[in-house]
Amino acid sequence: MTTLMLLTLAVALATDAFAVAVTAGIQLKRVTMSQTLRMAGTFGAFQFAMPVIGWGLGASVHRYIEAVDHWVAFGLLLLVGGHMLKEAWDRRKPEEDATRPDRADPTRGGTLILLGMATSIDALAVGLSFAMINVNIWLPALVIGVVCFGATACGMHLGRLLCAKDCLANKATFVGGLVLIAIGINILREHGVF
Repeated sequence: MTTLMLLTLAVALATDAFAVAVTAGIQLKRVTMSQTLRMAGTFGAFQFAMPVIGWGLGASVHRYIEAVDHWVAFGLLLLVGGHMLKEAWDRRKPEEDATRPDRADPTRGGTLILLGMATSIDALAVGLSFAMINVNIWLPALVIGVVCFGATACGMHLGRLLCAKDCLANKATFVGGLVLIAIGINILREHGVF
């Protein structure tokens, strides 16, 4: 595998993470270094680990995982996106959002783990594919993880910049929820469900 092919693959795998990170940046409005490192680190770690896990599983289980991986990703994105829609719906006044103690932070807890898994399911399939063609996984997994880390960090700050002027977090959270659900639906479309 050439360097260009590997970088292209890494960028392609990082696009979902980038889109989710932009959404998180919009939702948060103010993005701290610790939030950036948490989300980028988690997404990068999942993008590194999933190809390694897929490669370890090898070709023998490929057909079983391939049959459901897109449904798992869709379900996770639907769950998180639905939660964001509910949160946007429940808010009374958008300007109160920044001071609300119960305001969701997508860079913490279960939400972060779910998003990390949902955006890296495709990388599992890549690892399985590499096992079938006898490609050593360690360098590709490292490149995939590093590219995802960078894309996620950039996405969060792009979202923050998009929301810098008179942004209403309530609307941004609603749009973000729709974006996550749309990514899930696109994953189903890419796998031929419809």
